[in-house]
Amino acid sequence: MSYKASFRVWRGDANSGGLQDFTVEVNEGEVVLDIIHRLQATQCSDLAVRWNCKAGKCGSCSAEINGRPRLLCMTRMSVFAEDEVVTVTPMRTFPVIRDLVTDVSYNYTKAREIPAFTPPADLKPGEYRMKQVDVERSQEFRKCIECFLCQNTCHVIRDHEENKENFAGPRFLMRIAELEMHPLDVADRRHAAQDEHGLGYCNITKCCTEVCPENIHITDNALIPMKERVVDRRYDPVVWLGSKIFRRKAD
Repeated sequence: MSYKASFRVWRGDANSGGLQDFTVEVNEGEVVLDIIHRLQATQCSDLAVRWNCKAGKCGSCSAEINGRPRLLCMTRMSVFAEDEVVTVTPMRTFPVIRDLVTDVSYNYTKAREIPAFTPPADLKPGEYRMKQVDVERSQEFRKCIECFLCQNTCHVIRDHEENKENFAGPRFLMRIAELEMHPLDVADRRHAAQDEHGLGYCNITKCCTEVCPENIHITDNALIPMKERVVDRRYDPVVWLGSKIFRRKAD
């Protein structure tokens, strides 16, 4: 069963743009990306949209639908009333390239700033051993498809462009937490998380968790535990005294 839907799609580039209205056919079982493709095929062949798998696994088709960060391919048209106007806009946190395509290079810059997995020097590949509970713990974080919806919705950078230089965002703070919790990673990432990647900027509003299409508990399972580790290291009086004593002995 098909019907005519009202769509409002942002068209433009880095210099200027605005919302453009369309009336387009919708068929049963379709998702928003299907409708965007139909617009390309029938009304505006130059409409720019980034996509790849159409299965919710590549993270390419991130946008905002009625103001909420979502994947176009995982948002079914059945969640909207037939007479509802569906507004599709590019991710607000990142610069627009054209139409629904944004420049997400900020995220790749932040990814390069995080030191890689650092195993013990005396272990060779093939000799790594982990308990199953540790495998399962990091497996949740590895479900990330890097759609950057959590980065887009995080108000620390969404509302404050000046913070981007000093804040890695929830996706990459989660990566730091994953490595810090890894039993075979010997690097101490707590100081870097706070001083270099801006963990202290996060005030755990859980907006990143709410928009994650993989249902990763970013705040509860990564950011809060990482904050606890930083606090224990910096402010626990017993830890502070122990570090002073051992440093004195080393000297």
